[in-house]
Amino acid sequence: MNLALYGYGPEDDREWIVVDCGVSFAGPEMPGVDLVFPDIRFLEEERHALKGIVITHAHEDHYGALLDLWPRLKAPVYATAFTAALLAAKREGEPGAPNIPVQLFKAGDRFKLGPFEIEAINVTHSIPEPVALAIRSPAGTVLHTGDWKIDATPALGEPTDERRLREIGDEGVVAMICDSTNALREGISPSESEVSASLAEIIREAPGRVAVTTFSSNVGRIRSIAEAARDADRQVLLMGRSMRRVVDVATELGYMEGLPPFLGEQDFGYIPPEKAVIILTGSQGEPRAALARLSRDEHPAVSLSKGDMVIFSSRSIPGNEKPIIEIKNALIERGVRVLEDGEKLVHVSGHPRRNEMRQMYDWVRPKISVPAHGETAHLVAHAALAREQGVKEVVAARNGRVIRLWPGPAEIIDEVPVGRLYKDGRLIGTAEEMGILERRRLSFVGHVSVMIHLTAKHALRDDPDIVAIGLPQEDEEGDDMEDILIDAAIGAFESMPPQRRKDLDTVREAVRRAVRFAAYDAWGKKPLVTVFVAGA
Repeated sequence: MNLALYGYGPEDDREWIVVDCGVSFAGPEMPGVDLVFPDIRFLEEERHALKGIVITHAHEDHYGALLDLWPRLKAPVYATAFTAALLAAKREGEPGAPNIPVQLFKAGDRFKLGPFEIEAINVTHSIPEPVALAIRSPAGTVLHTGDWKIDATPALGEPTDERRLREIGDEGVVAMICDSTNALREGISPSESEVSASLAEIIREAPGRVAVTTFSSNVGRIRSIAEAARDADRQVLLMGRSMRRVVDVATELGYMEGLPPFLGEQDFGYIPPEKAVIILTGSQGEPRAALARLSRDEHPAVSLSKGDMVIFSSRSIPGNEKPIIEIKNALIERGVRVLEDGEKLVHVSGHPRRNEMRQMYDWVRPKISVPAHGETAHLVAHAALAREQGVKEVVAARNGRVIRLWPGPAEIIDEVPVGRLYKDGRLIGTAEEMGILERRRLSFVGHVSVMIHLTAKHALRDDPDIVAIGLPQEDEEGDDMEDILIDAAIGAFESMPPQRRKDLDTVREAVRRAVRFAAYDAWGKKPLVTVFVAGA
């Protein structure tokens, strides 16, 4: 969920640019939530001084919030051709999404945004056209690396531009804000070409169908799989909406040139098993993705059989392990061979390991290091590495902290409001505004509705009506739970002095408390309770 804000000028007259506008995904602790966005309330207050939004690449955690948050900012957006095309394709699939005007740039370009001059520098990552940004201002140059790695033989595009990064380092760099994702891993990441060769061998030797699940944005990996299938005289079938969308965009921009046409799900029945390669979504265990449906044998047109193989050409994002394991177990139970990284080289990260990070520091030689993009353990490991590389000032950035990079020593000087916004259906808001906290409680303790009917003399007309949702039907002695709660409601009402029964709010609260505690006595949990009182 990357979003960085760079400002220049005095506090009362500061101009800003945004780098990236990413999205995160909801876990089971946020039931019903579709997407998670950064809370941009501070940025909304400063939008009069916002000069532009620059996107480093088209991964969801770097550009995925644009369609939903851009209407609150309406600042110029700058992106590469691939990112812009993917954004446009994504918009077509979301009714009512805004038509965001995008100004295109490519690696090597320079453009002005207020007091900033931005230079895009080619880097290697697991998606086409990723860039680092040299952000120049009267204060000097800041290098924002974005996501990157060092790969001399990438599947698509040119290697990370060492020459230009060295030149920028020679010019002098005030600070580097750098990717920390693999800061705990020593060595150098394998090349994408090594993964391509390994996948080609696996596909060539497989006796049956081969299904490969990977991130839909990893166009280089998709191309490598398609090349391996072509060389093994196999046909490639695509599954998953996001997979087809990305491949369509990549094809339009020439990244799939020289490959046979991809087939659709409707062609599955015409391909002999030994001639089929399926590239599909679902590597993170998403329950509605293509792989999950195949694991449950719920797809109407495509299926996997005993002797087929599924390759997980991806890494597990922390938090997704359980659903991924469930899918793997379901496939294995049906006789499908599951192959993952560790057994064979079928995936490599798009982020730098520690030796690659050392090389970047040797090239750029920043005065200040700001570790970014990682969990706490990654950020701390990155900070230690930067100090080992001779960087004198290392700032521990966290969400919301304002860091002064110039003038004077680098330090945290302020904090701004930060948090999360949640997309739930068509609406976006905070956890409180969207009822997420109450929904979470509902998922743990259920809900009881109580209807009290009173006569004109403020007596009970009849027994209360109760509907209990998400509660056990009986207590441990076998007594009906709703009967227990009805008795508690009656007892609470009848214990009230006649004069107090005239106050309906008092009646409502007394019954609510009694029902809640009766549930606790019988069950050990306190449900949410709503009481309605109707007078004569």
